[in-house]
Amino acid sequence: MGHVEISHLEYYLPDGRVLFDDASFRVGEGTAVALVGANGAGKTTLLRMIAGDLQPHGGSVTISGGLGVMRQFVGTTGREEQKKAGDEHGGPGALPADASVRDLLVSVAPERIAVAARAVDAAELAMIAQDDEKTQMAYAQALSDWADVGGYDYETDWDVCTTAALGMPFDKAQWRGLNTLSGGEQKRLVLEALLRGPEEVLLLDEPDNYLDVPGKRWLEEAIKATPKTVLFISHDRELLSRTAEKIISVESGAAGSSVWVHGGGFDSFHEARKDRFARFEELGRRWDEEHAKLKKLVVTLRQAASVSHALATRYAAAQTRLKKFEEAGRPEEPPREQSITMRLKGGRTGVRAFTLEGLELTGLMLPFDLEVFYGERIGVLGANGAGKSHLLRLLAGDDTVAHSGSWKLGARVVPGHFRQTHAHPELLGRTVRSIIEEEHALSRGAAMGALRRYELDRQEEQKFESLSGGQQARLMILKLELSGVTALLLDEPTDNLDLESAEALQTGLEAFDGTVLCVTHDRWFARTFDRFLVFGADGRVYESPEPVWDVTRVERDR
Repeated sequence: MGHVEISHLEYYLPDGRVLFDDASFRVGEGTAVALVGANGAGKTTLLRMIAGDLQPHGGSVTISGGLGVMRQFVGTTGREEQKKAGDEHGGPGALPADASVRDLLVSVAPERIAVAARAVDAAELAMIAQDDEKTQMAYAQALSDWADVGGYDYETDWDVCTTAALGMPFDKAQWRGLNTLSGGEQKRLVLEALLRGPEEVLLLDEPDNYLDVPGKRWLEEAIKATPKTVLFISHDRELLSRTAEKIISVESGAAGSSVWVHGGGFDSFHEARKDRFARFEELGRRWDEEHAKLKKLVVTLRQAASVSHALATRYAAAQTRLKKFEEAGRPEEPPREQSITMRLKGGRTGVRAFTLEGLELTGLMLPFDLEVFYGERIGVLGANGAGKSHLLRLLAGDDTVAHSGSWKLGARVVPGHFRQTHAHPELLGRTVRSIIEEEHALSRGAAMGALRRYELDRQEEQKFESLSGGQQARLMILKLELSGVTALLLDEPTDNLDLESAEALQTGLEAFDGTVLCVTHDRWFARTFDRFLVFGADGRVYESPEPVWDVTRVERDR
């Protein structure tokens, strides 16, 4: 069994600011522990230091047992997401655009397997270029080395992984291009490999992103069943509730981020955190009261000592006591709590906000009819690739979406579209404040007030591409708020939001005077919707009063 222990970890940002000053925690053998915190607080940086991608500036990281790592973006997904952020090279773990399924599996294999696999690849390429005795001998040696490190045993395991994740054996799947797989399929493949691998400690950075709900349920059961030690980052409240045995909260403060360990699960986390902040406030209040008493005593004795020299000794003692009290310092300041307020206003529209008749998205689904009335909250559910995002794009006015049938907006319906990905080339190179000021004709003061409500004021001079995924998501929701839309078309809005931001969005939607159509795989978030539009695996689209996640099973029963 393996464990992770970090002790007094320090890390400074390139501009000299402190990110972590004294972070310490331990993840015990065989436990599943979640790392949570605000977007930008340093969760991924912390995980990258444990993985060895970044070197801390102080403190230590201790790991027993082999280490398996799933980074935030895997495979070609890593390269594409980093390109959207303005980095052409991709992040750690990102693979070239022409990478194969085998390349992805090799990238998360132990180092000895990865080295031997790349040697076989190089020898095969040399054979294609020049098939002589020397290259044949090199190829034979590479195959022998592959056998010696247990490569063929790994291929047997990979066969199980590709069958589970892709529905095909390894010999058929290995040369398939990763660009033909969805982000969810790539993540599932990596998770299958890591969970079946020999590493005793797994670091998983948002393993549930891109997974549909059946995939998330599989992940929950896999985490609960594995004997491995698992430290993972997630914003999915259902996943956290079902799997995390402990919660490590990364909390921003004036002097950088700190970590706090909650020994219970997610269900008791919020109440425990609330009690913790209350204790901080109580200790601070008591210190202030005692400080005021001592200062008052010193003043009183100074006046008395000026009249009676007999009180001079007591006055000196009081001065010494006050000095020592102040030198000891005020109790530790509590971490800064996020305070996000989303004022999604909307406005009255016609009774029918959206009317669809015989609508068919070409090649994705069968024709269907739908009426969405003013004020309704509709959850759009279904498997990845079923056409949900295409529907929202069409209703937002994207005329490149191939379709037949008809659709129309109701009177005074002004749609606002939140896209699943944050690929906004028009925003690259622009600062957060300039985007809000210029696109919404706001003064600097008004722009800063709006950014402050979304906890983005500290990022006012940051360029869009340097924001975290959650910060980008908050900025795009703020842009919707300022645009005066009366109908929201939201495509996976909680995917990158931290816990507080997701809860703020829920509160904002409750107060929104308009209509909401929302694609989501967030089971916690879905509980807030009125009814559901389900995209079935067979192309049928139907309505349901309750969330339907396992569309394949439901369709067999129907």
